[in-house]
Amino acid sequence: MNDHVDPAALTTVLDGRWAELRGRLRDRMAATKLADSYDLDRETHRARVWEQLAELVDTGHPKLGFARAYGGEGDIGGSVVSFQLLGYGDLSLMVKAGVQWGLFGGAVQMLGTARHHEKYVADIISLALPGCFAMTESGHGSDVQHLRTTATYVDGEFVVDTPDDDARKDYIGNAARDGRMAVVFAQLVIGDRSYGVHGFLVPIRDETGRPMPGVRIEDCGPKGGLNGVDNGRLWFSGVRVPREALLNRYGDVSADGEYTSSIESDSRRFFTTLGALVRGRVSVAGSAGSATQRALAIAVRRGESRRQFRRPDAETEVVLLDYLAHQRKLLPALATSYALHFAQEELVAMLHEVHSEAEPDERAQRVLESRAAGIKAVATWHATSAIQMAREACGGAGYLADSLLPGLKADTDVFTTFEGDNTVLLQLVAKGLLTDYRDNFADLSPLATAKLVAEQLMGAVLERLPARSIASPEPRDRAWHRDLFADREEHVLDGLARRLRAAASSEADPFEVFNDAQDHVLRAGRAHIDRLVLEAFTKAIDGCADPAAKALLNQVCDLYALANIEADRAWFLEHGRLSAPLAKKVVAEVNVLCKELRPCARTLVDAFAIPEQYVTTPLT
Repeated sequence: MNDHVDPAALTTVLDGRWAELRGRLRDRMAATKLADSYDLDRETHRARVWEQLAELVDTGHPKLGFARAYGGEGDIGGSVVSFQLLGYGDLSLMVKAGVQWGLFGGAVQMLGTARHHEKYVADIISLALPGCFAMTESGHGSDVQHLRTTATYVDGEFVVDTPDDDARKDYIGNAARDGRMAVVFAQLVIGDRSYGVHGFLVPIRDETGRPMPGVRIEDCGPKGGLNGVDNGRLWFSGVRVPREALLNRYGDVSADGEYTSSIESDSRRFFTTLGALVRGRVSVAGSAGSATQRALAIAVRRGESRRQFRRPDAETEVVLLDYLAHQRKLLPALATSYALHFAQEELVAMLHEVHSEAEPDERAQRVLESRAAGIKAVATWHATSAIQMAREACGGAGYLADSLLPGLKADTDVFTTFEGDNTVLLQLVAKGLLTDYRDNFADLSPLATAKLVAEQLMGAVLERLPARSIASPEPRDRAWHRDLFADREEHVLDGLARRLRAAASSEADPFEVFNDAQDHVLRAGRAHIDRLVLEAFTKAIDGCADPAAKALLNQVCDLYALANIEADRAWFLEHGRLSAPLAKKVVAEVNVLCKELRPCARTLVDAFAIPEQYVTTPLT
């Protein structure tokens, strides 16, 4: 039993590479008076978040991810970690900060060149220039490559136009109230040719806050959550910006209208542009993890203090967390949060290494994009399910606003569809696996993917190995967990390749070929990410120096692996990877682990080291 592990020993493992930064940020959060937002009206909430954003400037937080040459600190990984810790507090502040310094500032830094950096970065950091990231359109949310806003080069300027309401920029953070400039993604048009989607710096308000000529702004109105963020809609009608407004790292236009780029293919240039912006996706995954940790900490505390029903032979009522059903609600979710935390740490380190290079390695960039897409999808889906379970575990009291759980539910709900719809992201993961990140991968559309598979898939994936023989392993055998996860991924991917190959060799419509296999595509992406998450957890345990903490983490990892196998046992049974007796044994072992980890539940949530004021509620 590991019920006497010091939470600080676990915190050391959880904090990892950026432990010193995490410590400083926690100290600052602990010293700040917590201002609950659940009872604020929308305008008051927005005003408070703007004030808090200005306070962040004084902490130096915004400088982390920007280059030292322009007043930053050059710590890309540290900037993501700092956003991640903002996820313990008001998520409207986290999103607002992410828009200003992650999306708007990140686009200027990653897609612009020295002329943009010298002119704008210092003001972006200081909040003297509040900005927006105007990519999403009402009619083409996930289909970014086919956005319909245009920026046409005319007489030394770009003329930005919104052709119709389907092309309006929608859900744009900072647009409704505070933003003065937007990075607008539009089709770059010269003469009768489009060169694909590029980013342009477009002023949307003047110094007094009035919309610029030709810019129409509307408020999106009340949302299901995150009402401290001023989401708005933007239309452009003949808005002229200078040639230098083009963020020209990957493509430029000369004064006489000649387009040049170091990347010949429009599609490849587009994906290179999107890849440079992957930091936002990584930040969302981390913040979702923080919000989930906070919800589980509140629910575990409640489960250890709330009593209900007496034993037949006792005078006192039973503590909720002593019930197996309650343990099963919270402890597998807690184990998954640990696993995803370590996967997120690996992802942040990968981002830091790849984007710290002046010219990132293309293969490493593709791997980063795929992993970021998958981790973001799995982490945000986990947030949605785990926070809901935490709310249920707290009963009716958990439905009261002052428990903070309804707010966490509402604020994280949209995480599954912003910074990339999760379904689309898992397809991206699977497509990357199938094509092995080929240089001429065309775009995200089902039609193009099916065509590419038809042309290039033959021989790209190894023939599936015969089904592995069923042994009777110890359920806590880590090698068995790894083999089972890897075998599932290999089998699903190979089955998908065979399915697409057979269909593509026929006369079938390429769209229908891919569309009919979407369930298989999504399973392939999920199986791949599940394996990576397990591997990340295993590596973190191997690096733990404290024997007691290491033993406890091994139990938590066992629970993560076995709960995952239990949840997918239909697949394992159907494909001969589990026998019926072994499947039953897995279920029984999950129960045993829940009982063993019950005394450690408070230790496990305390190890997140969330500042006390963020987990103290009437429930706890």
